[in-house]
Amino acid sequence: MQELATAQNARPDYLKRAADLAPILIRGAAHAEQRAELAPDVVDALHAAGLFRLLLPRWIGGAELDPMSYVAVVEELARHDASAAWCVNQATGCSMVVGYMEKEAAREILGPRDAVIAWGPSPKARAVAVEGGYRIDYSGMFASGSRHATWLGGHCPVFEADGTQRLNALGRPEIRTVLFPKASVEVRDAWHVVGLRGTGSDAFVLQGLFVTERHSLLRDVVSARVDPSPIYGFTANAIYAAGFASVALGIARSVLDAFVDMAQGKTPRGMSRTLRESGVVQSEVAQCQAKWCAARAYLHSALAEAWAGARNEPRPPVDQRMALRLAATFAIHQAKEVVDTLYDAAGATSIFESEPFERRFRDIHAVTQQVQGRKSHFETVGQFMLGLEADTTWL
Repeated sequence: MQELATAQNARPDYLKRAADLAPILIRGAAHAEQRAELAPDVVDALHAAGLFRLLLPRWIGGAELDPMSYVAVVEELARHDASAAWCVNQATGCSMVVGYMEKEAAREILGPRDAVIAWGPSPKARAVAVEGGYRIDYSGMFASGSRHATWLGGHCPVFEADGTQRLNALGRPEIRTVLFPKASVEVRDAWHVVGLRGTGSDAFVLQGLFVTERHSLLRDVVSARVDPSPIYGFTANAIYAAGFASVALGIARSVLDAFVDMAQGKTPRGMSRTLRESGVVQSEVAQCQAKWCAARAYLHSALAEAWAGARNEPRPPVDQRMALRLAATFAIHQAKEVVDTLYDAAGATSIFESEPFERRFRDIHAVTQQVQGRKSHFETVGQFMLGLEADTTWL
């Protein structure tokens, strides 16, 4: 027992590692804004701290964190640079392919210290089965972190050589995830956006690229899972949801802290009292704190329940997955409300690039526009609660 306790205590403190990166993340934010990519020294620091490997198993050099510890790290990163936190979460979700790959192929792709996978959806994806693998046509978008990625990937419906579409055991189109070295495809500069500029979520195109069978997998298919770690009972979408919600919470926390600090000394034009002496501001700050704390507590509670489910079943029960979906969407929008309220309350200070509000305001509005922030997720959970058939695509 003493040896077990010593081993557990010897595990790295990844939350502290993330907090220790604050100075380099803050310095790198200007580069990220201007160049639409993370600064090279930021990427190096994230690799050195092992923050792209948080949900990888230990046999491949990963941290194998529980999901509650994981999202706390993402939130801490987002307090200092939302783009860096976003890239870590995106890469981590992609890295969960390791749960569905043979170890030799997984080590080839994710074994190197600087390994990062990036991918994005494509409405024109197509994988044609050929001897030894697949011929891929793909036009991907929103490949966050693609500029520092080593491999890219895509999700393709599979067609046989005769043109017949391959169906899975449920009679639905088989969707296969394929992975390929970034150097084998054309990456296009397509990321000119309002917020989360540093994610470099570019587009990429490939036509007729051969991908071997060993570099393909059936992602998030329970019967195809090869790693027993309970973290792979979570789908990549569940990790994206919880992680991007934590990006939103990190942004909101940094804005709330910055506003409280600023309110100590700012006296708005035409007024005789500081912001902190305003009854309106006092009420708004208190309500923002309550919203933030409630949203974060719900997210972590839903994660903990789903984690317990994943430790007992191949996948958390659907009610737990629905709760996580609701908690993540709720957290994203509560975080946006906090930022919007305090952005308004800060007055003209908010609009200056030199102040800690303007970039975070843009970033939180970019978060809400991503698929994990869709308000239609509330409808999905409501349908489930009311006994109606609900779409489980984003669970």
